[in-house]
Amino acid sequence: MVQLERRLRAHLAELEREGLLRKRRPPQGIDLSSNDYLGLAAHPLLKERMAAAICAQGAGSTGSRLLRGERECFEALEIRFAKFKGTERALYFSSGYLANLAVLTTFPEAGDTIFSDERNHASLIDGARLSKANRVVFPHLRPGAVPADAFLVTESVFSMDGDRAPLEEYKALGGALIVDEAHAVGLYGERGSGLAEEDGAFVSVNAAGKALGVCGAFVAGPAWAIAYLEQRARPFLFSTAAPPAVAAAIDASLDLIAAEPERRVRVRRLARYLRERLGEAGIRVPEDDSPIIPVLVGENEKAVRLAAALQHSGFDVRAIRPPTVPPGTARLRISVNVGLSEEILDGFVEKLCTAFS
Repeated sequence: MVQLERRLRAHLAELEREGLLRKRRPPQGIDLSSNDYLGLAAHPLLKERMAAAICAQGAGSTGSRLLRGERECFEALEIRFAKFKGTERALYFSSGYLANLAVLTTFPEAGDTIFSDERNHASLIDGARLSKANRVVFPHLRPGAVPADAFLVTESVFSMDGDRAPLEEYKALGGALIVDEAHAVGLYGERGSGLAEEDGAFVSVNAAGKALGVCGAFVAGPAWAIAYLEQRARPFLFSTAAPPAVAAAIDASLDLIAAEPERRVRVRRLARYLRERLGEAGIRVPEDDSPIIPVLVGENEKAVRLAAALQHSGFDVRAIRPPTVPPGTARLRISVNVGLSEEILDGFVEKLCTAFS
């Protein structure tokens, strides 16, 4: 134990020297860092439905869904979500991380090869590593680097840069396209169900803890694929099911996404506005309407200092550092949500320029 403690303390000291030691910090100030793009996490309808469901069904599920953790509300929600995505079936997992692990450790087998975008989320990277298949990491957004008929794994909207994958080109390769829609579901597509709604995929993984405002994730796809996942995916078989009340909250979220499309329109309009204002201020950011806006800084300590200055000014912005992003690309990840206004964003740009000077 003494030797282990010394080793771990040395690792912690190294993280601190490199400006990579992280600290937990509760939300404070104006939200410019969360993934609650549509402002649904605290919406009265979600809270009301969830509270009523807790009173009716209790706080916990008590077991995995193949034991005593199954509830009718889960199946009903999966049927609804599959219709929302335009697929035959969907299967709900208690986290997006588990859903990605399930997909990548279940479908690709020994002898297969997974082609994974170099900027994919850690859950996709870990899922590919745990798979028995071979792994190839290909350059970001490069369809030409992927052969036909392969397992191709990508995010549709990337979590740290906000850029989009060329899903139509990937689909044309004819392989098994696996799309993580974490930052697209609720925001894009005719129904708000994401970008895979338009370009198709073998399966998509759809987080319910970001734009939908709750937690967990759905894997959506053909009935035969979801049936196999239900039988073979270890993260599904051996995880305690989510509390039943979560299903009621997600159901309410889907009601609001269908009834209030103006929420996603406003978020994307505000994102364009902030990008334009940043450009006018001399801060270069990509032109897009994604609510994820990366402000590249480079140095870890500088990114932390800038975030601290903005937090002191009342804006909840967080520094993103390696290994979340590549070395030398530390940044502020600005996240736009429906509750902001042009006036708030103007004030943020002013404070950001002051912090940079």
